[in-house]
Amino acid sequence: MLTLVYFAWVRESIGHDEEQMERPTPGTTVADLIATLAARGGGYAQALADPAKLRAAIDQRFVPLDTVIGDAKEVALFPPVTGG
Repeated sequence: MLTLVYFAWVRESIGHDEEQMERPTPGTTVADLIATLAARGGGYAQALADPAKLRAAIDQRFVPLDTVIGDAKEVALFPPVTGG
């Protein structure tokens, strides 16, 4: 199983902060995962419509969206972090 974690407006649009899903097929990238989730429609489609506005972490390490998920335990999706 793979844990998906959502933060900020991504979480608000989807409606929950975490979920479990079956591990994706080998070679699946974070971008592929985002497309699969967006295809669910509803809040997923709204939150994930523009992947360029998203950042990701695999097992708590920031990664580009073209990173292969591999045997990760967790993928987090969130908007870009801003300073303040």
